[in-house]
Amino acid sequence: MQYLPIFAQLKNRPVLLVGAGHVALRKAGTLLKAGARLTVVATYFADEFIEWQQQGKATLIESRFEAHHIDGHVLVVAATDDDAVNQSVFEAADVRNILVNTVDDQPNCSFIFPAIIDRSPILIAISSAGTAPVLARRLREKLEAILPAHLGPLAQLVGAFRDKVKQKIDGFAGRRQFWERVFDSSIVREVQANRLDVAQQQLEDLLEREIPTQGEVYLVGSGPGDPELLTLKALQLMQQADVVVYDYLVSEPILQLVRRDAELVCVGKKAGAHSVAQEETNNLLVSLALSGKKVCRLKGGDPFIFGRGAEEIEVLLPHGIPFQVVPGITAAAGCAAYAGIALTHRDYAQAVQFVTGHCRKDGVEPDWQSLSRPNQTLVIYMGLMKVEHIQQQLLSAGRAATIPVAVIENGTRADQRVFTGQLSQLANLVAEHQVQSPALLIIGEVVALQQKLNWFGDRPDQQAQQPLTTRI
Repeated sequence: MQYLPIFAQLKNRPVLLVGAGHVALRKAGTLLKAGARLTVVATYFADEFIEWQQQGKATLIESRFEAHHIDGHVLVVAATDDDAVNQSVFEAADVRNILVNTVDDQPNCSFIFPAIIDRSPILIAISSAGTAPVLARRLREKLEAILPAHLGPLAQLVGAFRDKVKQKIDGFAGRRQFWERVFDSSIVREVQANRLDVAQQQLEDLLEREIPTQGEVYLVGSGPGDPELLTLKALQLMQQADVVVYDYLVSEPILQLVRRDAELVCVGKKAGAHSVAQEETNNLLVSLALSGKKVCRLKGGDPFIFGRGAEEIEVLLPHGIPFQVVPGITAAAGCAAYAGIALTHRDYAQAVQFVTGHCRKDGVEPDWQSLSRPNQTLVIYMGLMKVEHIQQQLLSAGRAATIPVAVIENGTRADQRVFTGQLSQLANLVAEHQVQSPALLIIGEVVALQQKLNWFGDRPDQQAQQPLTTRI
């Protein structure tokens, strides 16, 4: 993070602007809107500056810039068309440890102006750290179009109730959950229709009948790793949760989307190294929910496909704990698609089977004869540790040694790796390339199309086969 995004309180604080042309005019308007006590140093002034001085909004100093002009100011902006003057302003401010912005000269800035979306008191700032201001502007335009005008009045209404809510509801989690209910209620529609008195009365009524909060568990599938594969509902619940209980398979970019003040608890499991026993995880979910917390149980892939989601729900039921289940894109679908492997194809595979590489607790082997049928795709989760055993059993059950196979490591992620070969080479592929978990094994005729259908990451003919680009 090159810049710390902060919102500065400039009301009645002294700010210096050097320059008074058209560029400086835009900066002056922004500073005055923020309530700054503005002083402008320039050798000439646009008409708007003269009007601001007459209105008592700005102090104008007709002079060439001198270093002493900076003294006593909390913020400085250099906006002349003379690079030498701008450089002098930057150096004079920098040596005094005063934040300075030099317009269109990012190296000579200790702060920068973001693109601003104003729904006061709601403000949204977008910055590219000075590297791509046009891109930041286009993002602002898109957000302007989707953020309704009633956000400001809504924020003002709830702001007037903050003290009342604090007195009525103990604890941050309880207050946050109350506000979540407010924003999901008809109060928002009343504000949107400009019926502020009705909205205020509804908010009073909702607070009056407020009851103790009840805990809940959200069982959420996070998909195979690419955060853009999250469902909208998954993202919404991740933002609402007080506590997020997650596995190692949940990628770091996805964890970054969790609400900032939520508690994060890792109960990750890795092959051969279960850091938290499943029973402990079950008890943790119950304990957190009974204490009134909204708990997001965040799992890689889909909760109900080798995710032990059903086991965790069964533990909640005797306690009457409400729960929701949000499916995620399972690794078989996501990783195969990003590797360019169609799990079914009319000419190659009319069926697909998902199996786990771990044997059941009683040691019973899967039905290898069923898994070895031709014209079907076999997807094996958690198969790295027993890859030699899997290869041998499939060969012994009659699967041809030349059947194509793929090993996908970190599927859908930026560091995805895909290795293909034949069934007789499967264990060697894993060993030779030192494949690490999370990884998926795919066995079947459809893998033969992988090089043709591959689209994600590098490929020899990538320049000619680029996917369509999203317009910003």
